Amino acid sequence: MTVQVDEQTSGGAGNYEYVNARVRARRAALFDDDDYRKLVRMGTGEIARFMEETEYETEMNALGSRYGGVDLVEYALNRNLAKHFDDLLRWAEGELYDYIARYLRKFDVWNVKTVIRGIYAGADASHIEDDLIRAGELPDDVVDQLVNAGSIEEVVTILDGTVYDEGLSAAYEVFEEMDVLVPLENALDRAFYELLVDGLPTVTEPDTPTALYVEFLTTEIDFRNLRNALRLARSGADIDPSEYYIEGGQLFDETTIRQLATNTDQLVQRVRESTYGDDLDAALDALEDANNLIDFERALDAALLEYADRLSNRYTLSVCPVLSYVLAKEREVDNIRAIARGREAGLEPDEIEQELVTL
Repeated sequence: MTVQVDEQTSGGAGNYEYVNARVRARRAALFDDDDYRKLVRMGTGEIARFMEETEYETEMNALGSRYGGVDLVEYALNRNLAKHFDDLLRWAEGELYDYIARYLRKFDVWNVKTVIRGIYAGADASHIEDDLIRAGELPDDVVDQLVNAGSIEEVVTILDGTVYDEGLSAAYEVFEEMDVLVPLENALDRAFYELLVDGLPTVTEPDTPTALYVEFLTTEIDFRNLRNALRLARSGADIDPSEYYIEGGQLFDETTIRQLATNTDQLVQRVRESTYGDDLDAALDALEDANNLIDFERALDAALLEYADRLSNRYTLSVCPVLSYVLAKEREVDNIRAIARGREAGLEPDEIEQELVTL
């Protein structure tokens, strides 16, 4: 799927009631925690059969003759995800279409990060392809070029002239010096979020569709800045965190993020005292107790999901239910993928459950 942001953006406020009614039906079909508890106790063949009896049936049957096991599960997940998000764009009109299309560019960032990580780790193109989600704006032929790139430098060259060009080129110079991926990944995040908020109208009234969209984006940018600051602090790289600061949040400015990224204790305390303190209390405890960034990021994802759900329940005729559904669908796909890979690797159910994002 290729997002074209400018095709339907002149059709007024948007058909929120219709799209959100469709989204509620899709949301009801998502896997719940009981489904995950069943899946972690199945073998890969059983997982595939289970999925054939769910809303993944179409994709499983279409791909079943070419793939098997974990490969079948992963290809079906990615195809199903792209289909659902393509449906969102088909349904939406006016400003709602624009908001959704902007947000779905996040999958371009996901794909570029996946390619860069794969090349860095020495993975072959087929393994990189398995993890791609073709639900963004970059054309399929460009994504194919990225997958087959022979180096990270070639990836940067392929993206020359795109919205990621300037930041990625500068970050590549830092990558060459330090051999860490953090600058490249942060530069991609920054380009995405800056484009996401670029050109949005000034919010003058609370609880309007635009105000709620901005509120959601503000929170996600705050969480991304927090995540990036911690990654930089843990990487040990001599990088100024303000160079990768994303504008649009309310929790940090460039000065405070530069100060706090060098002191995890002060950073955690700043978040505890913020409006997100209650939402992130468990995540911050996990970070302090385990000193484990992976566990913290998983808890951060869960907190963002909960926040999006609260907004969608409070404001049913806004973009919030759509964005909440996008996050929930992503979570489902990530969780099923983690379960299938974990079972293939011989992990025990309790080990796999620790890798899942649940509410």
